[in-house]
Amino acid sequence: MRTLRAEIIRLLMEHREGLNVREICQLLDLEPEREREVYSHLKAIARILRRKGFRLLMLPPRCKECGFEFNKLRVSKCPKCKSERIEAARFKID
Repeated sequence: MRTLRAEIIRLLMEHREGLNVREICQLLDLEPEREREVYSHLKAIARILRRKGFRLLMLPPRCKECGFEFNKLRVSKCPKCKSERIEAARFKID
């Protein structure tokens, strides 16, 4: 049996285009309440991958209306156009 971190790494290796946290939870059959836990695992995964010569990349959240890219992981509203249609951050291994 693999650990949750190992399963997340496996998923990110398989999905080269990247995944957001909600997609990771769905693919691993995790409850939506565990999204916060997945974010904390991603921080540890970044360190693990760095030691192995890989990088965990984050494609930042962006507004679907105007394309504004955020510098925070979790956002609710675009400061530029006030839209709430936000594309979640995606993570991938390089």
